[in-house]
Order: sequence, then C-alpha cells, then structure tokens
Amino acid sequence: MSFRKVIFWSHLVAGVATSLVIILLAVTGVLLTYEAQITRWAESGFAVSSGTAPLPADQLAELALAQTGGKASALVFSNDPEAALLATSGRDGKLFLDPYSGVVLGEGATATGAFFTKVMFLHRWLSLSGPTEIGGAIIGMSNLVFCFLFLSGVWLWLPRIWRWGMLKAKILFRRSYPNAKARDFAWHHIFAFWAAIPLFLIVLSGVVISLPSVSNLIYTIHGEEPPAGRGRPGGPAASGPLAIAADGVGLQYIVDQAAAYEPGWKRITLTLPKGEGADEVRVMVDTGTGRQVAKQQTLTISQAGGETVKVSGLGDLSPATQSRVWWRYIHTGEVYGLFGQTVAGLATLASLVMAYTGLALSYRRLIQPLLRRRRAA
Repeated sequence: MSFRKVIFWSHLVAGVATSLVIILLAVTGVLLTYEAQITRWAESGFAVSSGTAPLPADQLAELALAQTGGKASALVFSNDPEAALLATSGRDGKLFLDPYSGVVLGEGATATGAFFTKVMFLHRWLSLSGPTEIGGAIIGMSNLVFCFLFLSGVWLWLPRIWRWGMLKAKILFRRSYPNAKARDFAWHHIFAFWAAIPLFLIVLSGVVISLPSVSNLIYTIHGEEPPAGRGRPGGPAASGPLAIAADGVGLQYIVDQAAAYEPGWKRITLTLPKGEGADEVRVMVDTGTGRQVAKQQTLTISQAGGETVKVSGLGDLSPATQSRVWWRYIHTGEVYGLFGQTVAGLATLASLVMAYTGLALSYRRLIQPLLRRRRAA
C-alpha cells in the first residue's frame, strides 16, 4: 500500500469516526459567529427615560449594589445615550439600569444571551448546563483529530500532476457536474482550498483552548509558569459596600477621566472599589467590539487626587499571556474585529460543507457497494 493510500484511509476513518462531533462544532461555531453583536443588540432593547443628564456614577454604583445585595462588581457605560447601564456581578450576573432615573430595567441574561450560553456550552463541553470533564476531553481529542484531518487533507489535495486543468477543478466551481459524486468530490476540495488558512488557525487554536496541556505549553515555550486553574474564567463577585475616599474625587470624575483619555470610546467598564486597598480604581476604556483586547486600555486612577497612576493594555502582559490571548480570539476571528469574525464564520461554514461532502463520499465508497452486493445476492 502506497503512502498516499495510507494517508487517504487514515483521513477517511478519522473523519467518519469524529464526524458527529466535528459537525456539532461547526454548527455551534457558525451560530456563535456574531454572538457579541447580537447579544448587545438584544440588550439594547430597554427603553430609557429622556433625562437631561445621567445620574452620577457614584449614585448609580450605590443603586446597583442595593439591587444586587452588594454583589455588583462593575458598571459598564455605553457611549450610546439611549443605552441602559449594565451592572455586572462576576461573569454571568447582569443588572440593567436606566442611567437617567436609576430604575431597574431588567435582570439576568436576556433570552438571546441565555441561548448563546447554551450554544457555547455545547461547543466547549458537549453540555447544555456547564463544563464537564468528559465533554471537554472529547472536544479536545476531536480538535486534535480535526487538526490531523486538515494536515492529511492538505497532502491529499495536492495534485499529482501540476497542470492548470487539474488545479482548476480543485479551486473553481463549475455550473454543473455529471453527478452528485463528482459534485461532492469537487466541493470537498474547493471549499478546503478557499477556507484553508482561517480554518487552520481555527482548528489549531481550538486545540490550544480545549487542551490545558497544549495551553500550558505556550507558557513553557516562553519560559513562564502556566497560570493555576482551568475552565471558565471569572468567579463569584465579591460582596460588600463601596470603598469611596471621603475627600476623594468620586467615581464620576474617574469615569470622565477615562472618557477624556480616549474620546472615541465605545464602552467604559468601571470596577467598583471595595474593601481595603481600594485607594485606586481601575477603569477600562474599550474602543473595539468588546472582545478586541488590543483596543482596550485599563487606567488605574487615584481616588484621592484623581491622577492616573498607571495605563496598561495588551502590550503590558507577559509574552506568553499575549500569545495565549491571541490564540483565544483568533479562534473566533474577533482579534481582527467584525471582518475577522466574518472570515472565521465563513471558514467554519465551509468546514460544515466539507464534513457533509466527506461523509457522502465515504457512504458511496463503503456502504453503497455492500448494499449492491446484498441486493445481488
């Protein structure tokens, strides 16, 4: 048996064996393409009052804490005057307030947000309720197999004879094909060609995200110690009253300083100061889509004098952490904004077509001959 045949049959068997998981990853991946934008749109449906000026951040913070039993950890201000104020408690706790009156407009995730959360659970852990060790292991191994399918597929895609006629059939669509088998064979190769680069990054980053050992390897390569813990970031929000300096500048001044630092801001996230050591307040200015870490700057501002003590961003993180962040957001394309998300979504959709055509071709090669023999007997 030639080396090419070994690669072919390995590709076929691995693809069929993991087809259901890969199709699930592709379908949920496509659904999550514009998750951030759709969720934000769904959360923009709250009607706010037409006040002349919003309430001070200090007052809004007290209202948010009162409504959440002291659990609110941050306030998210939007540059849209018609948008509600978002108070967050940890990762999932959400409270929407009218920034002009302080009235509670909604609490918890919207139906849209809850839907995307379940889709993400399926995508990451094969679960609708949250992280599971077995589901995460299956996803991790499937991503490894997907990586093998990509590499073996590249080898099988290469024409045996480099002539334009043979190459053209693997990169350009035809108006019609003689039969379904010829169409599926052509589409399997054509979609693979046009989606190759983004799909490779999506698959490889999926391996990094789903397998802690591979993620830790990034830190080892950079000579850094991997961070402790795994799973979904974020935890229970700290409870307690605000730690506001008696003679300080106030939270509204700090928000205004952040807005002045970057006039083109879209969102400002004010971390509420609580407990001891809260003499300085952190506030993040976001000029991107909300998930472009390179377009986020965090200001540390003194409560006492109002001066900016520190400005930090992606470039201030360690090399390994920067790399790990890049791998996380290249998986969804969000590192390059809306354009990157669109490319990633189209590449994921292409992988779904490739999975279908691959299964169809496998059925014709493996199952149809058996059925013909049975009928003949």
